[in-house]
Amino acid sequence: MNDDNAAARVIQDLRALSHGAPAGTRLPTVRELTARHQASPVTVARAIRQLAAEGVVDAQPGRGTFVAAHAAGPAADLSWQSIALGPGPAGPDAMQALLAVPRPGMIPLSSGYLDADLQPAAALGAALARAARHPAAWQRGPVEGREDLRAWFARTAGGALRADDLVLCPGGQAALSTAFRALVAPGDPVLMEAPTYLGALAAARAAGLRVIPVPSDADGVRPDLLAAAFRRSGARLFYCQPLYANPHGAVLSASRRREVMEAVRAAGAFLLEDDYARDLAIDGDPPPPLVADDPDGHVVYLRSLTKPAAPGLRLAAIGARGAAGARLRAARILDDFFVAGPLQQAALDFVTSPAWPRHLRSLRLSLRTRRTALLDALRRFLPELLPARVPPGGLHLWTPLPDGVDDVSLTTAAAAEQVVVFPGRPWYAAEPDAAHLRLTFAAAAPDQLEEGVRRLARALATLRS
Repeated sequence: MNDDNAAARVIQDLRALSHGAPAGTRLPTVRELTARHQASPVTVARAIRQLAAEGVVDAQPGRGTFVAAHAAGPAADLSWQSIALGPGPAGPDAMQALLAVPRPGMIPLSSGYLDADLQPAAALGAALARAARHPAAWQRGPVEGREDLRAWFARTAGGALRADDLVLCPGGQAALSTAFRALVAPGDPVLMEAPTYLGALAAARAAGLRVIPVPSDADGVRPDLLAAAFRRSGARLFYCQPLYANPHGAVLSASRRREVMEAVRAAGAFLLEDDYARDLAIDGDPPPPLVADDPDGHVVYLRSLTKPAAPGLRLAAIGARGAAGARLRAARILDDFFVAGPLQQAALDFVTSPAWPRHLRSLRLSLRTRRTALLDALRRFLPELLPARVPPGGLHLWTPLPDGVDDVSLTTAAAAEQVVVFPGRPWYAAEPDAAHLRLTFAAAAPDQLEEGVRRLARALATLRS
């Protein structure tokens, strides 16, 4: 029995029964709901508690469940809020679509996180249980985060940074938001690869920045165009993913690493290095971070533990040397003081234990298997979507679409076939150079990947008919 699906059915049923019903109307009993939805009493009770917390139902122990007073009657007129709030921020719609949880029965070929089967949930759970038993973990610590955990991030970044240069954040997205507010002012330009990480685009726009795209190819961002963009825009910040860039998976080549840093130094600018995929290598060993060879403090370094571990391990570190690092640390204090102590303790326990390298070895093998499964399925059912170059790491394939096929229309058609894909258009700050899909191989088992591509092929055939 799938408890999550059963709970969703119970919630949907009770919402429908409560809608428009008079306050105090008796709703089905736990036993009736258990029989109706083939759910356990615990699952039904959990669903009722959720709706009670939302104010939809009134659960009275020993008496039953009833329609809550303010759940009945006509809906309140909240239209005044649109005037009070004014125009909405740019960017959140695409992020909400990207982060939406697939409905039951949908095959996810789009996700930014590992499949549950690939997550080290047992090791993380054990580490968190141990952390919870330490009274000191619940106390206030340094606002920058635990020094020993910051020191671990500094060591793994190549040694150019010290623990004191870093501050811990509740995930990479929070770190990006901090960086875009701390390092540049609203209205300023920021350079980004095209295409680039959708979350970075959203965070920069939310900070009021003008995003200027710089084209990239299979070897990463174009250094000549980057230098030209610096000269023309006067930008003082360039956001970059040198390793397995999301969405296209490119690795900044050895020659371009030097040229990119020369362009950044010549502009007197910062390079925000988002090293999100440091632990997602599949073929060979990744090159060191750019920050490891940055004697003059131009690189602002960001690394998160979320992608290689689990969505619930919302912990990252960001830092830089000099005044830039001080501004980052000051900005973090204004956001949320500090990351929860038990989470910091559990993360340190996990990454310094034998479980961490063991997990990374297993993850590399699993990602290779799933990447192969997705590529094989594309060769069999959709050869025209095969990428020109297979990324040596990361979680995604950046697949080109045939001429005349619209990425958004195909995404909609795929949803009708019960498969989730994500269009390429939102990953660009300006007009895309061609239509693509970003297909994820890390969020589904190999057999599901094959079936997902089969469904995607049907969607494309329907679109063309």
